[in-house]
Amino acid sequence: MSRTTVTTVTTTTLIVLVWAALLSFGGVAAETVMLYPNIFVDPPASLDRAREFLVAGGPADYFPPLGATVVAVSLVSAALTWRDPRLRWWIAGATAVFVACEFLFSVVFFWPRNEIMFVDPPGTHSAEELRRIAAEFVAGHWVRLAGGAVTAGLAFTALLRQVRATAPTSTSTVGQQAVR
Repeated sequence: MSRTTVTTVTTTTLIVLVWAALLSFGGVAAETVMLYPNIFVDPPASLDRAREFLVAGGPADYFPPLGATVVAVSLVSAALTWRDPRLRWWIAGATAVFVACEFLFSVVFFWPRNEIMFVDPPGTHSAEELRRIAAEFVAGHWVRLAGGAVTAGLAFTALLRQVRATAPTSTSTVGQQAVR
């Protein structure tokens, strides 16, 4: 594979990573301002309304495939950039933050709470317990939001560094004024 082809594949993979990370972060941010105020305003009644509303699709249909995409593209990006110290740690950092904040934290913290709030039959848990779990969920959500922002920022930084390092040098005099 030629150097130009490797550069093109690496840059394209980084673009896809930034795109997927921004979709994930944007989705979490949108959830924060559009869905969560309605879902968590007055548990358990608001949780019941959310169950009724989110029948055709919801966050559980969107985020798992998108998260898997971010992880897969992160791993491919890490493999492609590992020998380049300018990019290696930006991608490794983005991958580690996403896996820790979006995947592992979700598995350990969010999935059990989602089960209680949205999967267990209504009436299984007391109103007091549902209010407590909903408050924990909303508080923990800020970890996921911050992790998404950091992931997208690190991935974008790697892409920017890649583009700057591989830009053609024939344009290096653009913008310089001739001295008379």
